[in-house]
Amino acid sequence: MLVLAVLIVSFLVFRALGFAGVSVFASWHVSGRDALAVMLFFTGSTHFTRMRRDFIRMIPPWVPWPSATVYSTGICEIAGALGLLLPRLYRAAGICLIIFFLAILPANIHAAKAGVTLGGRPATRLLARIPMQLLFIAWAGWSTLA
Repeated sequence: MLVLAVLIVSFLVFRALGFAGVSVFASWHVSGRDALAVMLFFTGSTHFTRMRRDFIRMIPPWVPWPSATVYSTGICEIAGALGLLLPRLYRAAGICLIIFFLAILPANIHAAKAGVTLGGRPATRLLARIPMQLLFIAWAGWSTLA
């Protein structure tokens, strides 16, 4: 749920800046893209910290090379965040992120079902995780494809 809080709080901060006259945040869509980028930088960077071991446990047993998968998903999240910030790439980044959010859903489902802990806390429960993942997919589409 921390990830959702990062997304929502950064979005509200960017919109407040827009209402205060910071022209770069004058658009709801730009604020949404930038908030998604903040969230992805946050989540992507955790793949290279002590949390990496927790993420490895999230990987379903049928996925080969769990450690490499964790590193590569972290790189994908950071690359997606960068793509959201570049006007020439943000639409392509949005499409790639929608695919990415669908691709990592099995790991989130596995983590919820297996009782994996992340940073000592239980992974987001399945009844919350699936709607949250759908929100991320919809957010990526709304902020990049509209």
